[in-house]
Amino acid sequence: MPGESQSPFFELKSADKNSGARSGIVRTAHGEIATPVFMPVGTQATVKALSPAELEECGSTMLLANTYHLHLRPGDELVGRAGGLHQFESWPHPLLTDSGGFQVFSLRDISKVTEDGVWFQSYIDGSKHFFSPERSIEIQRNLGADIIMMFDECPPSTAEPSQVSAAVERTVRWARRCFDAHNRLAFVHEYPQSLFAIVQGGTDKVLRERCGRQLIELGTPGYAIGGLAVGESTQELYDLTAFTASMLPEDKPRYLMGVGTPENILECISRGIDMFDCVMPTRNARNGTVFSWKGKVNIRNACHAEDFSRGIDVSCGCYTCRKFSRSYLRHLFMAGEILSLRLLTLHNVYFYQELMAKARHNIAVGSFSSWSKTVLAALQPALPTAGNGDVDG
Repeated sequence: MPGESQSPFFELKSADKNSGARSGIVRTAHGEIATPVFMPVGTQATVKALSPAELEECGSTMLLANTYHLHLRPGDELVGRAGGLHQFESWPHPLLTDSGGFQVFSLRDISKVTEDGVWFQSYIDGSKHFFSPERSIEIQRNLGADIIMMFDECPPSTAEPSQVSAAVERTVRWARRCFDAHNRLAFVHEYPQSLFAIVQGGTDKVLRERCGRQLIELGTPGYAIGGLAVGESTQELYDLTAFTASMLPEDKPRYLMGVGTPENILECISRGIDMFDCVMPTRNARNGTVFSWKGKVNIRNACHAEDFSRGIDVSCGCYTCRKFSRSYLRHLFMAGEILSLRLLTLHNVYFYQELMAKARHNIAVGSFSSWSKTVLAALQPALPTAGNGDVDG
């Protein structure tokens, strides 16, 4: 059984003098997480194309799993009987589960919102299900992640101001219900879970501040910033991230949900964010796009057909770059071979983890601002302005 979680839950180690960048340690029953951290998305209790051993080899220390999808299949109670997600997917390190809120509200055509919760139709078999704040906590109890999220309402980017305001008020009311349920319900597995609140408010700073201030009163171990990277401009993403992070407690981790490209991540680290997740490295790999320190590479391009030099990036230490040429990787992808998806995904996940490791190092030695400017200058011309992804499917 994992050891008891140490105290404090979050310890701030270093802060960059020229930006909001910071590094620290999050302590859970399944190990410590050095921040800033990127969590690969394992929607169905698996990061697509990679084994747990390969994720460890890439430097991953924490994964994200999807409450909504695991509730529908194979069922959270089954996962609970298996010993929780750590046992079920053979991942001994920290895990985070979202609340299901983003998926429920992104599928508004097959859902109905009430004050009690949300009725929705399964995309698998059409069966009807109900998520309430209390039910979300119950499901996440069964799944057994180290960090669990409050059930919130994430309004679409096209929502009217009145809709966004109503969503904020409901998010706060549901947060209190989640908080009460978390304190009332016994843990299903023999270790504690830490509950994070989610700040909503769309692109309205007044609403974000109102939501944040009320959630801070709950005193949860950490806070997430939700409802971004869903259609706003890149500059709005950065401005709203900085604004929201600045109001959150300094002694607690800040998690920006669903972001994003390497450029987005570096910019948001400089604005005080500690935790990230996104489907981008895995989804892009399956589409033939890989990341390097000189920008993204489309492995499908004909220019790689006779490139027999090793690796996507000469400075990369991943298995893919150590062993295979761009020519071979392009051949595999164009032939539709499964190995191409595995090798490209492995490289992208490794690249993201190396990016985070270098960010942590440069924060610690006081050179983050100058280092990130150099990296951004190399990456920015070739990278898309990234956004959120619902599911890595």
